[in-house]
Amino acid sequence: MVKNQIVTITIEDIGNDGEGIGKYEGYTLFVKGALPQDVVKVKVLKAKKTYGYAKVEELISPSPDRVTPKCPVTGRCGGCQLQHYSYARQLQYKADKVRNCLFRIGGIPEERLNMITEPVIGMEIPFYYRNKAQYPVGTDKEGNPVMGFYAGHSHHIIDCTDCAIQEPVNAMILPTIKQFVRERKISAYNEETGKGLLRHVLTRVGFHTKEVMVCLIINGRKFPGADELALRVAKVVEEFRKEPETGAGTYRLKSFCLNINTKKTNVILGQEILPVYGDNYITDYIGNIKYQISPLSFYQVNPKQTVKLYEKALEYAELSGNETVWDLYCGIGTISLFLAQKAKRVYGVEIVPQAIEDAKVNSRINNIANAEFFTGAAEDVMPAKYKESNGTMKADVICVDPPRKGCEESLLDTVVAMEPKRIVYVSCDPATLARDVKYLEEKGYELTKVCPVDQFGHTGHVETVAKLCKTDF
Repeated sequence: MVKNQIVTITIEDIGNDGEGIGKYEGYTLFVKGALPQDVVKVKVLKAKKTYGYAKVEELISPSPDRVTPKCPVTGRCGGCQLQHYSYARQLQYKADKVRNCLFRIGGIPEERLNMITEPVIGMEIPFYYRNKAQYPVGTDKEGNPVMGFYAGHSHHIIDCTDCAIQEPVNAMILPTIKQFVRERKISAYNEETGKGLLRHVLTRVGFHTKEVMVCLIINGRKFPGADELALRVAKVVEEFRKEPETGAGTYRLKSFCLNINTKKTNVILGQEILPVYGDNYITDYIGNIKYQISPLSFYQVNPKQTVKLYEKALEYAELSGNETVWDLYCGIGTISLFLAQKAKRVYGVEIVPQAIEDAKVNSRINNIANAEFFTGAAEDVMPAKYKESNGTMKADVICVDPPRKGCEESLLDTVVAMEPKRIVYVSCDPATLARDVKYLEEKGYELTKVCPVDQFGHTGHVETVAKLCKTDF
């Protein structure tokens, strides 16, 4: 197989990032946008010794599971990989992904997986679910402002102000900002030169409260006409009403602010926030818990599914009211405060100082007095505290919600040493979950329940909640 070769293949499987997988004379090809049972003519883009990458030149015979995408820029935008796949098949793909990782990497026998794996929790409406959006800003060839999303594996901006998985109110906000930028001739940031003012537009929307935040990330300390723009945005937000498909609701602009980022970096947000209109935060609820959310806060982007995710974590924790719980990688205390409703005491650990400050605020506004938070990397804080206690620090339940890389062995060793009866593992990557489950099983814990949750419809990502129990209990 060589570059630019054109061949016809049948797609047999789907990869971790939603790419189709087919074979030509035993040679494996990964094909973006192709689905199982598609018959496609493809052009090879990159050829390695045993596998290569290709693009679809012609769809000869479509998969029976292929559907028409809702979004007109699907395939060009890097946000959704699976919008052309029926939602039922997306859920099955994600359930299989979790199961296959636990079998291949985790070493969990199929018979046991059959007994402990719960049905994937999907969405009722897999559109308009994201409460946070970050739109990069640039210019087209004519010098007009563009705002949208990066194309896959690039920093080329696909102009899109009406995304099918974002909050619909953004379709009113973005054109308003774009028009203002055009009127005032405000420059877009150029990543190569480090020049230009407006870098990104960030929006957050309270799913339950309908409070809206707009934050302009700028390469400077002033944004010309910021007050006027805030009033324009406030007006269109108040006039907006959701389409019937996504539910009724009245919105209001709660926060319009500037985020200062003058560094030549691809990190989106700086650390300084300047208020323009309203507060520097919005509020929202997960279940009965109220959260205060700033531009810098980590907060789950799919509120309806987050409730289901946390309820499953709470179920797996089996709290009676007498337990001491540690919540590692706690963010702004989202899971911690959820667990605190049923536990005797909850301790949260998070590396981001601002997130810990948010967690403390969220404890206060909910009158939760049985939660305490510590700043630092979980893999540093936990072993240090355990050592300080001379090995006496124990826990009844430990919850971990690590980043994609999973947990470090030093942390898992400390978790095991604390002898919790149950470990609740919330994972955003089935492969690292499986790796860590295997390690914990070797240390005396048994995987007893697994439940995939679709937090990110139309993408290749899947969340998983897993329950491990100490084998001598």
